[in-house]
Amino acid sequence: MTKTKNIISALFNSLLSEHTREKVENVILYIALASFFIHLAAIYLLKFDIINLPFDSELLKSPISAVYTPFSFILIYEVYLLIYYLPKSFTTYITKQYEIITLIIIRKLFKDLSALELTENWFEIKGDLQFTYDIVASLLLFYLIYLFQKQGQQKAVQEADNKPFIETFVKKKKLIAVILVPLFFFMALYTLIDWYIGISLSANELEPFESINNLFFDEFFTILILVDVVLLLISFFYTNQFHKIIRNSGFVISTILIRMSFSVSGLISTILIVVAVLFGLAIIAIHNKYEKNALPSKEMT
Repeated sequence: MTKTKNIISALFNSLLSEHTREKVENVILYIALASFFIHLAAIYLLKFDIINLPFDSELLKSPISAVYTPFSFILIYEVYLLIYYLPKSFTTYITKQYEIITLIIIRKLFKDLSALELTENWFEIKGDLQFTYDIVASLLLFYLIYLFQKQGQQKAVQEADNKPFIETFVKKKKLIAVILVPLFFFMALYTLIDWYIGISLSANELEPFESINNLFFDEFFTILILVDVVLLLISFFYTNQFHKIIRNSGFVISTILIRMSFSVSGLISTILIVVAVLFGLAIIAIHNKYEKNALPSKEMT
């Protein structure tokens, strides 16, 4: 048993230590910067007919679209940060989910900017309308995440005898985090290879942009739902407080709503995302009201 704990601790320190986080951050930033210039170069090489590709892509028509690629790598880093913060703070872990879905919308905006039709019929053009929905949603989500973080910073007073419960729960979260790192890495690798093979086999029939935009992240949020459910079930061992159980259950529902947004498109998808974050904010705000009046009890972090 002790040997297993030591292995988990060693893996955690190797994959999710502060030093590793800094190294991952630097590597991702360099890759993001390089990918931006490569994407930009590809756009201009195609524009001046220096190279030709057997397929046509919306992401290769405007220099503005080049921002899409580095944003994809930034999103990968955000996924790593989500796992990094999982054992440290449950509310920060949920915040990262909201930040990731917001960044996905922002990334999409860069692509949509290059295809806007600036005419008097703005509200009659589907693409322009979707851009309007997304830009309003991104501003709203930005503010909602700020409010969520503010609520998450309200620390409850914890009794000294709760410390053993907290430490045990954190150890279980570390185990989950160690499992998630290689899982998400292989998921991302598989998605990239599968996407590349798909392009190779159907050169002139690329997937719709919405499908490309959702690559990896629809499966990613499916895994997060399972993780949230596992955390919810484990939490029953460490708390008997109703408001804690409702908080964790509410976060599962919030993640499910985000996952559902990948199954639809247009305004419905945007509404689901905003509702998911609004629901999470309402849950944590009500939880904090309970926390102020809670009696000393079996607690968790």
